[in-house]
Amino acid sequence: MTKQILLNAFNMNTAGHQSSGLWRHPRDRSREYTSMKHWQDHARTLERGLFDGVFLADVTGLYDVYGNSPDAALRNAVQVPANDPFSIVPVMAAVTEHLCFGVTGSIPYEPPAAFARRMSTLDHLTDGRVAWNIVTGYLDSAAKAIGKTRQEGHDTRYDIAAEYVELVYQLWEGSWDDDAVVVDRAAGVFTDPSRVRAIHHDGEYFQLHAVHLCEPSLQRTPVLFQAGSSPSGQAFAARHAECVFVGSAGGKRTANFVAGLRNQAEAAGRRRDDIKVFGLLAVVVAETDAEAQAKYDDYLSYALPEGALTLMSGFSGFDLSALDLDERAENVTSEAVQGAMTSLGTRTVREWGDMLSVGGAADVVVGSAATVADEMQQRMDETDLDGFNLAYTVLPECFDDFVDLVIPELQRRGIYKTEYPIGTMRNKLFDRGDRTPDTH
Repeated sequence: MTKQILLNAFNMNTAGHQSSGLWRHPRDRSREYTSMKHWQDHARTLERGLFDGVFLADVTGLYDVYGNSPDAALRNAVQVPANDPFSIVPVMAAVTEHLCFGVTGSIPYEPPAAFARRMSTLDHLTDGRVAWNIVTGYLDSAAKAIGKTRQEGHDTRYDIAAEYVELVYQLWEGSWDDDAVVVDRAAGVFTDPSRVRAIHHDGEYFQLHAVHLCEPSLQRTPVLFQAGSSPSGQAFAARHAECVFVGSAGGKRTANFVAGLRNQAEAAGRRRDDIKVFGLLAVVVAETDAEAQAKYDDYLSYALPEGALTLMSGFSGFDLSALDLDERAENVTSEAVQGAMTSLGTRTVREWGDMLSVGGAADVVVGSAATVADEMQQRMDETDLDGFNLAYTVLPECFDDFVDLVIPELQRRGIYKTEYPIGTMRNKLFDRGDRTPDTH
């Protein structure tokens, strides 16, 4: 029997996340990303659909690889302008009770002590409904924004991330005892100093000697997301991640990735089901298959392929503007491009731009509710995924349509919840309590 599907909305605090150019569509409201009401309406829709969470992507630099300039990114609204993802979490949490929030925090763009405090604060304010998406960064423009000339090498970034994560673990888990805050009014003692300790760390990349400034939150350590697919990324995820975001959502390659990741987690002393794996999917749904196809074709008419190529150039580190539009992947010699493009096959640059314009790098499913549900169910069965991150197309209608049409169909099939589980994000996902398990 197919497991219950988990769902996150994949979004970003910007006007143009994955679907390049759809901000031009007359029904699209993504331009309102600077509005509190925009995010609160979004959160209410997702909670109405019993979504598990909002997965908030982020970048801390500009996509300036394409044409060796930020112009195409600025012109096409390719994840710029972009506001801080952390700030909108309390905005959405205030109008929801169960919806959870995965927020991207890039290493090492914020000192560990400051970042640990930020996450503890969110965990308090949301009653334990937050996760940290751990990313190591991939844009040189982001590195330059903090005074470096370029990103560190790929494997070095994971070495830095490993030390960073171990350090924030110490702050979250080791600085305060659960009973440190006594609030003894008669004795005039708010916190018992004997139950609080400083963390001392002198590592290769970080030095810290400090007490964590926050009392323990419900989860202490937020739920941990990670999205690396390289050997280094998989090894990191097998040790640290509780949820893994994979860029594909079907086929043998995804199935092999999921199985391999669970094998590595098991080898690290964890259980195979200690990791929930989410595939990237975009859905265009209507009452009938024909109506859905017409909607998809309409969306395509507003797409900006240059924006899609700008995004992919940033992902890969290779300037796709240097290639002829009819050149194929096998003619590209960059290892970075081969790694980023593997799941896309040997399409021409022109075909990449067209294909990635609606849904971005996500697999796109077009059809009626029954067709979409069939496809989702099949992908779950063939890959052992636990659920999907749903990339948006036209906001807010893509999520309105999904909640109104697809969710009831999934529920009728018994593969989607009819009510929220209780508790923190970790307990909702794993039903094992609020804190990281002993196997972590």
